[in-house]
Amino acid sequence: MTSIGILCLSSSWVNKSTSQWMSTGTISMPRENSVTWIWIMSFGGIPAPGKSVLFPHKNFYGCLENLYYNGVDIIDLAKRQKPQIIRMGNVSFSCSQPQSVPVTFLSTSSYLALPGSPVEDEVSTSFQFRTWNKAGLLLFTELPLVSGSLLLFLNDGKIKLTLFQPGKLPSNFTAGVGLNDGQWHSISLAARKNHLSLVVDGQVASTAYSLGPEQVYLGDMYYFGGCPDNSFEMKCKNPLGGFQGCMRLISIGDNMVDLISVQRGSLGNFSDLQIDSCGITDRCLPNYCEHGGECSQSWNTFHCNCTNTGYRGATCHNSIYEQSCEAYKHRGNTSGFYYIDSDGSGPLEPFLLYCNMTETAWTILQHNGSDLTRVRNAHPENPYAGVFEYVASMEQLQATINHAEHCEQELTYYCKKSRLMNMQDGTPLSWWVGRTNETQTYWGGSLPDPQKCTCGIEGNCIDSQYYCNCDADRNEWINDTGFLSYKEHLPVRKIVITDTDRPHSEAAYKLGPLLCQGDRSFWNSASFNTEASYLHFPTFHGELSADVSFFFKTTASSGVFLENLGITDFIRIELCSPAVVAFSFDVGNGPLEISVQSPTHFNDNQWHHVKVERNMKEASIQVDHLPSKTQPAPADGHVLLQLNSQLFVGGTATRQKGFLGCIRSLQLNGLALDLEERARVTPGVEPGCRGHCSSYGKLCLNGGKCREKASGFSCDCTFSAFTGPFCSKEISAHFGSGSSVIYNFQENYSLSKNSSSHAASFHGDMKMSREVIKFSFRTTRAPSLLLYMSSFYKEYLSVIIAKNGSLQIRYKLNRYQEPDVIYFDFKNMADGQLHHVKMNREERVVFVEIDENARRQVHLKSGTEFSAVKSLVLGRILEYSDVDPETALAGAQGFLGCLSAVQFSHLVPLKAALHPSHPAPITVSGHVTESSCLAQTGNDATSRERTHSFADHSGTRDDREPLANAIKSDSAIIGGLIAVAIFILLCITAIAVRIYQQKRLYKRNETKRSENVDSAEAVLKSELNIQTTVSENQKEYFF
Repeated sequence: MTSIGILCLSSSWVNKSTSQWMSTGTISMPRENSVTWIWIMSFGGIPAPGKSVLFPHKNFYGCLENLYYNGVDIIDLAKRQKPQIIRMGNVSFSCSQPQSVPVTFLSTSSYLALPGSPVEDEVSTSFQFRTWNKAGLLLFTELPLVSGSLLLFLNDGKIKLTLFQPGKLPSNFTAGVGLNDGQWHSISLAARKNHLSLVVDGQVASTAYSLGPEQVYLGDMYYFGGCPDNSFEMKCKNPLGGFQGCMRLISIGDNMVDLISVQRGSLGNFSDLQIDSCGITDRCLPNYCEHGGECSQSWNTFHCNCTNTGYRGATCHNSIYEQSCEAYKHRGNTSGFYYIDSDGSGPLEPFLLYCNMTETAWTILQHNGSDLTRVRNAHPENPYAGVFEYVASMEQLQATINHAEHCEQELTYYCKKSRLMNMQDGTPLSWWVGRTNETQTYWGGSLPDPQKCTCGIEGNCIDSQYYCNCDADRNEWINDTGFLSYKEHLPVRKIVITDTDRPHSEAAYKLGPLLCQGDRSFWNSASFNTEASYLHFPTFHGELSADVSFFFKTTASSGVFLENLGITDFIRIELCSPAVVAFSFDVGNGPLEISVQSPTHFNDNQWHHVKVERNMKEASIQVDHLPSKTQPAPADGHVLLQLNSQLFVGGTATRQKGFLGCIRSLQLNGLALDLEERARVTPGVEPGCRGHCSSYGKLCLNGGKCREKASGFSCDCTFSAFTGPFCSKEISAHFGSGSSVIYNFQENYSLSKNSSSHAASFHGDMKMSREVIKFSFRTTRAPSLLLYMSSFYKEYLSVIIAKNGSLQIRYKLNRYQEPDVIYFDFKNMADGQLHHVKMNREERVVFVEIDENARRQVHLKSGTEFSAVKSLVLGRILEYSDVDPETALAGAQGFLGCLSAVQFSHLVPLKAALHPSHPAPITVSGHVTESSCLAQTGNDATSRERTHSFADHSGTRDDREPLANAIKSDSAIIGGLIAVAIFILLCITAIAVRIYQQKRLYKRNETKRSENVDSAEAVLKSELNIQTTVSENQKEYFF
């Protein structure tokens, strides 16, 4: 009932001041614009008087509905005869639509069998379909004269036509794309003479000509949507399963199929159909995919594509990132850039920041105003305002600050005849604004006490009658500097200065990054001491999506972690038995339970992590790193979780099956519950939990000892040759020529004989029958002395590199015998590479390992113990005694290179020399400086520490074309080869330079910015002649 014609056309006319929307046969409306240019949009045709172009098509004839422009209902305006609308021709506001009877194929076993048409010169069939499924049979029929068959089916959202003929390979034709979009699509198949044609959505898709010399006839039976169960005898083929969706306007030949007759049983045959309605459901409306997940669907369910969202799970609900640097730290991660999702599964997006992993984890949030900024010519009528933009939104910053135990931001304010406050009337002349958008007049180092600075709190202002140095109004540069640490006001968003318009008046400021420490929720915990005790919280609202996560540890065999009830709905998480944790729930479809069973018991007094989730698609539970268990949700059942009771933690409303043990870091949909606050006022429950080292002690490496803290733990690296939060950072030193580090055991005894220190065991009266020695080295000098230990009785141990590059270990445990020598000559150890040495002696038995692959066990002949140990030397021997010639030669040369992670039993001489924490009997001679043995190996030294890295997208592509028209002379060939070789070398050089420049770009830019800031401050301080000592404590900023 429609014809091809104009639906919409717009053009611009010149007029003086009025505008009209025009239309032929339908409606149009105006659009506000300038008084010079008037836009006219026509729907259905072009008004004859104003046709500005020749258009080959007729005006539109048919129906338009849901006609909107920029959200304005055009048809509604036309109905109400608004003056902006001009109607031309016969326009009515009703559409007579042809009646069509749809049919729904409810399952993959559905089918519709219809008889074919009588033999004619041309036979055809057509229909319309809609579906969400990517695959399914649309039509099957036999080709009687050629003894073949025809299949028309949907495959990966495309129409595929396959012809089967005896003695020939199947012929395949493909048409269309994305036809499983839930919209109606039309198919027309026709057979005429000896060829077939296929039309999809009005476009000719394919034609097959080689079907034999005879007239082609389609079969006497058409199978739509699938095949009957007894279709084997009829040879009906269904390679990809049945069709699920809707069909309508089915015609065979020139006859429209009467589906009502099919429904009455008077025409054809069918199974599992729903006639006279299309039962397709749009499962992506509303879209239950969260956080920008892309929804796709099939007949029974929907799917969420979470790619590039930062989330995972059936509905993209769970963040793939941790909520804080503290959480990353306790996964064993080291300092670096990390994505943080501060509200977990909540609406806030993850963002990138820097985590500085010290004894506590520091979160560092940069902004755009870290440079030193100088201000002149500002007064109250023309104030200066510096605005700071951070790497995260204010909502993300607020969530991060709320998570942290402590936050601070250093604000430095330099002033010369620039006051912070007008002392006459007390009005502020400079101030800053935090995230609450309130004016703050206190400055760095002060509490939220109006108009005070650090010197006012400490009582050491340059002028005692003021609370800030700048208020003294001196004609010289002074400053007020300190950390702002009131969390509710951070971060600083703006600074306003109004007093730099007087002669010689000037100010300068610098704002450091926002620094936040710790995670309040990560260690927030409660201990449940009786089975009848529990904590209660407000009702948990997770109607469509709910996730719960927490840590627990216990010695009990069972107990309920959490329960929340509704009228019939509920959720419950419990320890059912020592090895089983279960998640049970009911959303109105009947109770369901899924559980995780462990090969080991959960009641081992170790921390275990539980995470459960329920959403529109499924429910799941995971404990620790065990495989998760899931339970799919019914396709058309109840979906809303409706709870109304209080949330019980550690027990139930009946006070039965209560939990005995500790629960920590309980979070519901990304929000942490404050267990400690509620536990303080609840009988039978205590705030906090002890025993973190039992689970996290393994994070302390290289001999570090785990120490319990009220909230968490720390690693004590006192007796480790390493440092850092997990004792994982090697302490290394570069030894210059003739340098040495000497640890004097006898002096150590005199210092510590009255103490209980381990070092007191090393003294002149003690005998040493065992030692464990570990160190790494790198050098190119031979001979070299790596380590030498001597006694007062001319006994010694030396580890040297001989002149031939072999590693030799020489033990002399008896002054009257020759030393025992252990050789490692499998390679030159002075090759500039990093080598690792481990030695362990138990009396006469020595076990040595070199580079984790060369191992040797030796029995000493010279003795079993050292007597009266004197000193331990790294590098050159300064005092000679009776030693063998090889040791003497190496001792005279000393060591030139890098020594790292030197450990002698519980002594760490390099750490004592480079990081002294208390007085130690250490003597350093020559040039010994802290260095990194890894950094000089030629590899990326940070690669061992880096946990997260960014992909280097810079690359190369070989665009060289092959040589053509080569001259066939020897000289030309040689010259060509040389030219090609030079060209390749130049390309390789250019590529290498480009990659090097790409990798250096960020670092160089940041270094340049830092140098600019430093130079600006240097110029300012030089001009001001300010001698400012700045503490570097807790200021490991990343620039």
